[in-house]
Amino acid sequence: MGLLSSANRCGCKNLLSCNLLRCACCCSWIRGVCGRANREETQEASDANRKKKKRKWFLGFRGGAVREVDEPVTSSESKKKKRKNPVTMPGLQKGKWTKKIWKKKKRKNEQSGLAALVKEISLSNSPKHRAQAGEILRIGNNNIPSTVFTFRELVDATNSFSTENFLGEGGFGRVYKGYIPDTMEVIAVKQLDKDGLQGNREFLVEVLMLSLLHHPNLVTLLGYSTDCDQRILVYEFMPFGSLQEHLHDITPNSQPLSWHTRMKIAVGAARGIEYLHEVANPPVIYRDLKASNILLDGSFNAKLSDFGLAKLGPSGDKSHVSTRVMGTYGYCAPEYAMTGRLTKTSDIYSFGVVLLELITGRRAIDTTKPTREQILVHWAAPFFRDKRKFAKMADPLLDNKFPLKGLYQALAISSMCLQEEASSRPLISDVVTALTFLADPNYDPPDDIKDPLPITIPNIDIETSQIETGGEEQLQQKEEESSSKGI
Repeated sequence: MGLLSSANRCGCKNLLSCNLLRCACCCSWIRGVCGRANREETQEASDANRKKKKRKWFLGFRGGAVREVDEPVTSSESKKKKRKNPVTMPGLQKGKWTKKIWKKKKRKNEQSGLAALVKEISLSNSPKHRAQAGEILRIGNNNIPSTVFTFRELVDATNSFSTENFLGEGGFGRVYKGYIPDTMEVIAVKQLDKDGLQGNREFLVEVLMLSLLHHPNLVTLLGYSTDCDQRILVYEFMPFGSLQEHLHDITPNSQPLSWHTRMKIAVGAARGIEYLHEVANPPVIYRDLKASNILLDGSFNAKLSDFGLAKLGPSGDKSHVSTRVMGTYGYCAPEYAMTGRLTKTSDIYSFGVVLLELITGRRAIDTTKPTREQILVHWAAPFFRDKRKFAKMADPLLDNKFPLKGLYQALAISSMCLQEEASSRPLISDVVTALTFLADPNYDPPDDIKDPLPITIPNIDIETSQIETGGEEQLQQKEEESSSKGI
């Protein structure tokens, strides 16, 4: 079995089925010597053997019988033009054809890799998958400006996806650091799980979204690869990693984020959401805003990443999009978690949780805390009701190095984003305006004010607004069997 398997492997170690002649990735021939370097030698040997062999012809005659005739092939005959029509056998019913007696020339696949994936989803037995394929085509998979990489190029760039280049693992794949010598560019390569239609869907959505959406606060998609059934995305490399690494996974020797840097990250993430909600047409609902999906460049500028769960917003007179709950526990808006009705205000709620993480330094879900403090929003509820306790909510790592008035205003913004009623949450443009003011390096108001908060913080009924599930489990569930259309 092992010998048989190895015989069907190409130069890039991919196992191909017996009916394939050549790997789509490295162009290695299955019959003969494998490997890109030996391809020319294999072709020459094949041409030489073809002249020596006899060609078998299948001739039809009366009665429908078939006779096999051996005929030597001369050099002059090899140059003759092949017959365009197949030979029919009179004994068979009219309209049916026998096997063609010549080898077809290998034709170039007219469908792109993305179109093939859409076709695969559309042929699924699930009505949901077919509907999603239609929505993907509606966006336009034929107008993708991203670069198409070969699998061999990405193998070389990541040193065969070595552990030394491994950066981390997300919900849908593993991320590696890579380097392209031709452009002297450092890249991030995300290799998605290629098993199952769900992986194909996330891949398609992310390629389409990031290819059509461009903003300084969205991560840049450099290209993708679909060679050898792979699902690989290539991004710009973000040297400072994710917000989660600097906020929750810091080491004792690392420097904690300053107050100004935290507000800078918050306003950057808010601007990314603002672009998706108010500039993109149709609007896009991010649906998976969390600390691990906010990446940081060398200047701590925030960029949103991982658009596998993104969904087109409601169109026309529709007020929401109905879909199965997908996301991460602790960040999902209560109305979305309980009804599956997704709106732009769902992203506002998730942003309120992220902003609260930046202020407090706590995780959205932390099972190491006491039961009543494991969910960040539950823990914050009593503090939101008493302004005198606001200072106790600040991250201890800040060491009281923050403007008290700025803390109050940031908590007010977070509180409004976390409103139980979706209609009571602010527009993301208003959030951007307020945070831009707080992120200004020159912002340093006096703290000797009796009431430093210029706005009133509304009370939040946290107990009824949170998702009722079994603790820390993630809601990164797969797509629903019966739901509305859309991505």
